[in-house]
Amino acid sequence: MFTLPEQFSNAAKANVEAQTAMLTALFGKAFDSVEKVVDLNLNVAKASVEDSAITMKQLLAAKDPQEFFSLSAAQAQPSAAKAIAYGRSLAGIASSAQAEWTRTAEEQFAETGRKLSALVDDVARNAPAGTENVIAMFRSAIGNANAGYEQFSKTGKQAAEVMEANMNTAVSQFSQTAEKAMKTARK
Repeated sequence: MFTLPEQFSNAAKANVEAQTAMLTALFGKAFDSVEKVVDLNLNVAKASVEDSAITMKQLLAAKDPQEFFSLSAAQAQPSAAKAIAYGRSLAGIASSAQAEWTRTAEEQFAETGRKLSALVDDVARNAPAGTENVIAMFRSAIGNANAGYEQFSKTGKQAAEVMEANMNTAVSQFSQTAEKAMKTARK
């Protein structure tokens, strides 16, 4: 049987270890997301340089101003499509990262809650008579913390859904504007 100070010391140590594991997992997810964004940007930059070289060759080969402006206008649609694809890829990375962060945080919070509940149960079994009110207060605090976290998590998910919907709306509006601009340029 452990003494009460030893139980709390072990619980504090376990809590610090859990927090460290959570932060390590979250930072790992963040670095993965940053790596994906960097890869995306490098690929876009490489493709952009290649496309620019091809476009410059075509523009320099134009025989008259009419052909030059036709070639210039023809480049607007592929550029707009690439910008839209980039926006969607970036939104996908952000959405995936948010989902991973939420999942990791939920798992860690649930594990910490289980350990804390187990500690309170263990303390309650070994507590001297007359401490029932203190134990009930701890259980109530744990319940309130869990309810608060669940509300925070729910609000975070709703915010992520709104952000994703707004990103999709922005990409859709940009796409429509680009299409209108292309139709106007063709006339």
